[in-house]
Amino acid sequence: MNNFLITPIEYLKGVGPQKAELLKKEIGIFSFKDLLEYYPFRYVDRSRYHTISELLEVNSLVQIKGRIVGIFEAGVGRNKRLTAKFQDETGMIDLVWFKGASWIKSSLKVNEEIQIYGKPTNYKGKWNIPHPEISAVAPPGGEGFQPVYSSTERLNSTGLNTKGIEKLVKVLLEQLSGQVEELLPESLRKEHRLITREQAIHWIHSPGSELEAQRARFRLKFEELFFLQLELLVRKKITMQKSKGYRMETVGSLFNEFYEKHIPFEMTNAQKKVLKEIRRDLNTGHHMNRLLQGDVGSGKTLVALLSMLLAIGNGFQAALIAPTEILALQHFESISEMLEPLNVKVALLTGSTKKKARIPLHEELQNGEISMLIGTHALLEDTVKFQNLGLVVIDEQHRFGVAQRARMWKKNKLAPHVLIMTATPIPRTLAMTFYGDLDVSVIDELPPGRKPITTMHKFDSSRLRLFGFLKEEIAKGRQVYIVYPLILESETLDFNNLMDGYEAISRSFPLPDYRVSIVHGKMKSEDKEFEMNRFVKGETQIMVATTVIEVGVNVPNASVMVIESAERFGLSQLHQLRGRVGRGAEQSYCILMTGDKLSADSTKRMQTMVRTNDGFEIAEVDLQLRGPGDLLGTQQSGLLDLKIANLSKDGQIVVMARDVAKKILTDDPTIELPANKGIRSRLSEMLKGRPDWGRIA
Repeated sequence: MNNFLITPIEYLKGVGPQKAELLKKEIGIFSFKDLLEYYPFRYVDRSRYHTISELLEVNSLVQIKGRIVGIFEAGVGRNKRLTAKFQDETGMIDLVWFKGASWIKSSLKVNEEIQIYGKPTNYKGKWNIPHPEISAVAPPGGEGFQPVYSSTERLNSTGLNTKGIEKLVKVLLEQLSGQVEELLPESLRKEHRLITREQAIHWIHSPGSELEAQRARFRLKFEELFFLQLELLVRKKITMQKSKGYRMETVGSLFNEFYEKHIPFEMTNAQKKVLKEIRRDLNTGHHMNRLLQGDVGSGKTLVALLSMLLAIGNGFQAALIAPTEILALQHFESISEMLEPLNVKVALLTGSTKKKARIPLHEELQNGEISMLIGTHALLEDTVKFQNLGLVVIDEQHRFGVAQRARMWKKNKLAPHVLIMTATPIPRTLAMTFYGDLDVSVIDELPPGRKPITTMHKFDSSRLRLFGFLKEEIAKGRQVYIVYPLILESETLDFNNLMDGYEAISRSFPLPDYRVSIVHGKMKSEDKEFEMNRFVKGETQIMVATTVIEVGVNVPNASVMVIESAERFGLSQLHQLRGRVGRGAEQSYCILMTGDKLSADSTKRMQTMVRTNDGFEIAEVDLQLRGPGDLLGTQQSGLLDLKIANLSKDGQIVVMARDVAKKILTDDPTIELPANKGIRSRLSEMLKGRPDWGRIA
């Protein structure tokens, strides 16, 4: 990297040791390069003037030329207020200050032409501008586009507000000529109409127009996303070259018999397509690392089972890891039932498995008697040894830490093949970024015969009608879930809680006609399992629960999901909960109960849920509302350290950047062409500093 750009920030004129220390602590600026990459988050157009008569049509910051024609003070002490009457040729407006009245008054001059800048507000039908900026009228052409930078209270107190940061950036820009290395080849820039890197740095901080600011943003966003995608593709390529995998060449009689005689329902075309992709992977001699996305109820488990039968048919063992005991047990019971005619030995291992049962299980696993092991985190323990583990399926992968998953890789001489499943649809841009070094398969069809779930949004005032509807459904022999966000009452959040809800439901649905189960995360495992089983067997008609039932309960007879205080849940969670019903042939319903007052975001979530059952569409809306950090969790936030790009808004640039990165690697696989010198230099820098978790998803 250029020596000039790594110069410590204290050596920039106007900074010094004290301000440098603040810049480092407050906003992470250590060098000239850091300051150049501290981009403005918006711009103020100081070239445009409004008139007072236009203010009714404007809902933003405005700049007006005019004169102060009168100054008035009112109130005393803390309530002291300063008002100036400001006039232009179209009307008059009050300028108001609630702080610093004395020194502001001394700086104001009557009948002198000035320009003001601020946001108009309407108070009791009268317009005013609180705490406006005041300056002399700018010369023709104005000040153009003025950048606005994020600052902090401590920086503001030392003069490093947005104006102060702008001044420092201008000092640096004056010294920049020839110091910015161009990373992208000229042919690439011409093809995609990208300005140079140095031009982009100048225009992002000091644009002469909105167009210049747009072109600078586009160049810098593209560059940032291009190198991110290139790094992921290179890591994937390195992994493919390095990682040998067990070759599974035969389909095997187990697979064929199950496929031809025992599949419980006709597979969808999407399932068949994914299965072909997995079969191809298992036969390459390279380690498979595939992410399988599929909406709730799309049939991922059947694809996983067939994949495990392929492994077993080639003389290997298979393992399926689930995040909860309930889900592991459900997988074990359904898979054991489906495989019963084939005489395949399937075992279950969870934290609750008694020591007495573990000893023979460990022996049978090591001598190869057990072909398929299903369980929870207990499978990761060092004491769990396989004879010949060839395939690992991980369900709901985001619930396992990367380091935890890595322990499965040591269960055989070569790392077993990996199939990662998620029922949380991931927007395309996130999948390309967070799982860019995995192969991604998508099941985007539901099995035939499934009816779309009818979703309704109701307010608390509709509760009596809701109870009437639930009684009608129960009278038809159906069952009902009622889910709450909290277990105990919160002093700070005015939301319905589980215990109050359980009591209210018990009063409204009395014995002996109705029986109610209750399940929450603070119950002992055996108590939870007992209540779950009562509901599964149909001994109770209503299940009152927290989100512990988000995954792991499959009750085809359940036809209604009521989500209380639905505004407390994210879209992804609402969609997961809705997926607990609609598993039988009957029409199912999801009812979202909320308070009367909803924020704009909550309203959009409810509208989205009512409008669509498409998990991928829901995931895209969720990404826009919450951003990628919240969506994927903080444990995966390392890749989110983007300085200017935004994965929730720049999807088209992500796709373009990935396509360009693929083309570069196709045309120049080792990135050795002279034209790609800048790319090679930057990529080497990136690969040096990051751990390679690519092989373990």
